[in-house]
Amino acid sequence: MKMHIEFRHLRTIKAIHEAGGLAKAADTLNITQSALSHQVKGLEEQAGVELFVRRSKPMKLSVAGMRLLRLANKILPEIDALQDEFDGLRDGKTGRLHIAIECHACFEWLFPVLEKFRKLWPDVDVDIRPGLAFDALPALQKEDVDLVVSSDPEDLIGVTFSHLFDYAPVFVAAANNPLAKKAYIEAEDFRDQTLITYPVERSRLDIFSQMLTPAKVEPTAIRQVELTAVILLLVASNRGVSVLPDWVVREVKYSSDYITRPLTEKGVSRGLFAATRDDDLHKPFMRDLIRLAGEEARRLQSA
Repeated sequence: MKMHIEFRHLRTIKAIHEAGGLAKAADTLNITQSALSHQVKGLEEQAGVELFVRRSKPMKLSVAGMRLLRLANKILPEIDALQDEFDGLRDGKTGRLHIAIECHACFEWLFPVLEKFRKLWPDVDVDIRPGLAFDALPALQKEDVDLVVSSDPEDLIGVTFSHLFDYAPVFVAAANNPLAKKAYIEAEDFRDQTLITYPVERSRLDIFSQMLTPAKVEPTAIRQVELTAVILLLVASNRGVSVLPDWVVREVKYSSDYITRPLTEKGVSRGLFAATRDDDLHKPFMRDLIRLAGEEARRLQSA
């Protein structure tokens, strides 16, 4: 005969052992003493052995009962922890938030956002995967990541693109660069310049997608640099020019080493979005992250 041990049986063994009798254990388990006695009898019939030493006060577990108690002490804490985790998931207090970033410069504002988020949601597992080395949006659909920061919204089934903020790609050059005399920069101005960019595909760079590629203009040279600070250092040394989001160049606008100019006479505006699965949008921590991201970006732009 196979035993069919349920979690309630383990809780019963543990409660009787700790209470030392059926009456107190029944109160602890919030059941009648008769029901508890019946449960113990049924469990002993399944086991084929006595689980308690009869006529002992307080009630003592037999050798077989102690074996069940060890099992209860091992399993029940794990079950309780799992229940707490499920409760947290249901209430939106815990969860996983793995982020992929298609926008290289977005690291500039995202880390302060995550610091605020961490304090609000300490039980949410946060991780960042640069979305530059893999297809971030397909990874979102496959649930490998949970949020993608992107400037290129697509019409994808089951995915929502939440608008975070608009930004302007801005031309940056050394103060003694000849282009400093111009009020705005056009595509043709890049033909005799070394363009310094992040090490990503052209299609993901605003300067190419919004200006150079449509105008079929190729710079004299392209130099790829990983860090924003190094890009600005090279630009200040007149080793090339760059195009960066306005929140990145907010400080250099006031430096005598640099000039910043809009792209085209009317300027270029781009949007940044948080792509999430539709099913995750209701989660409170997801809504909070999207809110904090927009607030931090607007704060940087107004600084």
